[in-house]
Amino acid sequence: MRQSALFTKTRREAPADEVAKNAQLLIRAGYVHKEMAGVYSYLPLGLRVLKNIEQIIREEMNALGGQELVMTALQDKALWERTDRWDDEKVDSWFKIALKTGGETGLAITHEEPLTSIMTEHVSSYRDLPVMVYQFQTKFRNELRAKSGVMRGKEFLMKDLYSFARTDSEHQAQYDAAREAYKKIFKRLGIGERTYITFASGGVFSEFSEEFQTLSDAGEDTIFVDKEKKIAVNKEVMSDATLQKLGLTKEALVEKKVIEAGNIFHLGTRFSEALGLAYTDEQGKRHPVVMGSYGIGVTRMLGILAEVMSDEKGLAWPESVAPFKYHIVSLGQKGDEVSRAADALYADLTQKSIEVLYDDREARAGEKFADSDLIGIPYRIVVGKEALASGEYEVVARATGAVAKKTHGEIL
Repeated sequence: MRQSALFTKTRREAPADEVAKNAQLLIRAGYVHKEMAGVYSYLPLGLRVLKNIEQIIREEMNALGGQELVMTALQDKALWERTDRWDDEKVDSWFKIALKTGGETGLAITHEEPLTSIMTEHVSSYRDLPVMVYQFQTKFRNELRAKSGVMRGKEFLMKDLYSFARTDSEHQAQYDAAREAYKKIFKRLGIGERTYITFASGGVFSEFSEEFQTLSDAGEDTIFVDKEKKIAVNKEVMSDATLQKLGLTKEALVEKKVIEAGNIFHLGTRFSEALGLAYTDEQGKRHPVVMGSYGIGVTRMLGILAEVMSDEKGLAWPESVAPFKYHIVSLGQKGDEVSRAADALYADLTQKSIEVLYDDREARAGEKFADSDLIGIPYRIVVGKEALASGEYEVVARATGAVAKKTHGEIL
């Protein structure tokens, strides 16, 4: 991508009404556009990052045996009434829509109900199980506190995985495998070392659920961390009884602010019983299917990375999700020797399918360097007169500031 052709522009200042660091940086760097509180459009750079995050998650879900599909955003009111989750007194985050033909529908807040309904047409025998199914889908939640930028939106992209098993032990094996897959995902995203498995309330389904909480001063949650055991307890379930069950001691715990990056839940048979999802065993006896639910917010992850992988100059993406690997900054003028060398390097990198953003704009060097720091691509290649004279380009690592000298061939 030539930066002169990129329609988005950087900004020196973020909108006055945007208080979240992640949204301020993403807006200034041209990754997102704010439509209204809690609603953002994802511009070309932002979309590239989202797709890279999505692909990492997809690869680990596929390795887990997950099968991908996409369900509808519009929801059948009758289905949700059967699980007692349509009434605003029970679930207050619905966006509900009046239909011209009469009645109403809602924009999906999650997808346990519709997928369970789908599975009733495909699961009838013990031979049909176990199964894991996932999707990437836009969710809608009528949030009252849409103040954390893209980390808490009214409209957001989410990966939700659902598991279906014959027995509790079979479900537990699926659940344990999903936990390991999540650990791999966060490691690949570059936040594995700062993300803790955190025991939290299991609600009506089980004693505990498990959250994946990422350390950040911008976090809305408080956890107590055992750094040696690499696990934590959410403040909401912190008690002597909880610590005893988990084999933790107060003395080993440190209080931290965190952002929830993902969660995994035992669902039991609540949805399968309500919606008639059952299987027949080898003896011909019917049993409700045992379910689990596993979520990661994709747009939320973009915000988390912007929060924890940035500095006073701007964003600093890990290579695994960055929109481009290299940012070529040409210090030449159009048609001169420096510009031609930058053109040649860009052409060679592009021919080798290496992702590169090429700042070929007619702009001052200081402006180009400031924009490069703000956009946060992992490696900046500076093409100037010194590079032509020495035969080596200056390659600057955005995250560390480390400088390496490399020839044209070494970069390729």
